[in-house]
Amino acid sequence: QLQASGGGLVQAGGSLRLFCAASGRTFSSYHMGWFRQAPGKAREFVAAITWNGGMSSYADSVKGRFTISRDNAKNPVYLQMNSLKPEDTALYYCAALNKAYMNYSDRGRYDYWGQGTQVTVSS
Repeated sequence: QLQASGGGLVQAGGSLRLFCAASGRTFSSYHMGWFRQAPGKAREFVAAITWNGGMSSYADSVKGRFTISRDNAKNPVYLQMNSLKPEDTALYYCAALNKAYMNYSDRGRYDYWGQGTQVTVSS
């Protein structure tokens, strides 16, 4: 029901824009988040945006470089990634969180997950 796309190979300092598309249902009443998982590491929070787009939250490691946004009329959520670093290399996932919950970084709370899209940043 969620599908992330837009990943690819980019040099350090470059940019990518990830997309999260929905099918089968609408996610306009859900908070939306992006997580990532590098090989051998746990899945970690990257960014989240509230169901109405009024507030966003970021991991410290991406603050100032990544921007999350949403357009409920088209795709649920986007992630603009600038000034990419090799340590940003990971499989990126989008996910949907019931708007009753406010702990955006808690991956255990998310109800729906998309298949990931690979982001590889070369040095």
